[in-house]
Amino acid sequence: MTLINTVTGPVDSAELGVTLIHEHMRVRSEAVFVQFPHLYDEEKEFAKAVEQVNKVKELGVKTICDPTVMELGRDIRFIERVARETGVQIIAATGIYSYHYIPPHFQNRSIDYMADLFVRDIEVGIQNTSIKACFLKCATDAQGVTKDVEKVIRAVARAHKMTGVPIMTHSHPASGTGLNQLDILQEEGVDPKRILIGHTGDTDNLEYILQVLERGPFIGMDRYGITRVCSNESRNDTVIALAKLGYADRMFLSQDYCCSYDWYPDGTSAKAFPSWSMSFVLEEVIPELKKNGVTEEQVTNMMVDNARRWFERV
Repeated sequence: MTLINTVTGPVDSAELGVTLIHEHMRVRSEAVFVQFPHLYDEEKEFAKAVEQVNKVKELGVKTICDPTVMELGRDIRFIERVARETGVQIIAATGIYSYHYIPPHFQNRSIDYMADLFVRDIEVGIQNTSIKACFLKCATDAQGVTKDVEKVIRAVARAHKMTGVPIMTHSHPASGTGLNQLDILQEEGVDPKRILIGHTGDTDNLEYILQVLERGPFIGMDRYGITRVCSNESRNDTVIALAKLGYADRMFLSQDYCCSYDWYPDGTSAKAFPSWSMSFVLEEVIPELKKNGVTEEQVTNMMVDNARRWFERV
């Protein structure tokens, strides 16, 4: 087994249990918060996160991976506070979330400089604390692999090689960026078994998804409740089809839910995506998958076993 650093201390990989692989305690625009802090209500945001996490805890969730990194407003003390209040194991990430550019600080320094900072988050602690990250995050969206985005992906790959922690990506299936990410990560020497290509479920194009799977990574069917590009029914059909093809041991189910989210005016997300919550997969999706032939063993693969295998250093 492998020791995994949660925000409240190390646990054995065998103790992860039911895991939501991609949920955010809070997402906010870093520059806006720093310059206009009066816009934010810390206690209100904390209460929202605790409510959502307690709900999934009641439904059997033991662990949540929170991929909130730089440019998403990562605040490790906030995440720790939620974990201690709820008793749920939360695993934090390091990396940079950017679709196109990075700050001049990083533009004018090397890939290895950036990688060393990610390693520090993993081996020393995040934001001058002793709370350690235990996975890496990078993103590539419709803008494609820009020069700055490639720099982040390569830094993530090098930090992985130095620390052994796994990699999660944000991808944009309509642009085929999951394959682009794999090209760079594998060129850097990363074993695809330690890679999770996030948001692969944002398409029902099985040909594309199978191309990704053929390369060897895990895939995230991790945006349930967000119906902008795929309906929940379409997401289910894709998971069912892939399970029938034997890929339950490579898929993760999650929601990419943000307990607080400042990108849009208050109430916008709830109005646009009324079913979006941290508990939607457990309350609505899994029962529907089971009705359509997905077995209990396959659900266990997607919700328990895959997280353990992704973290364990084989």
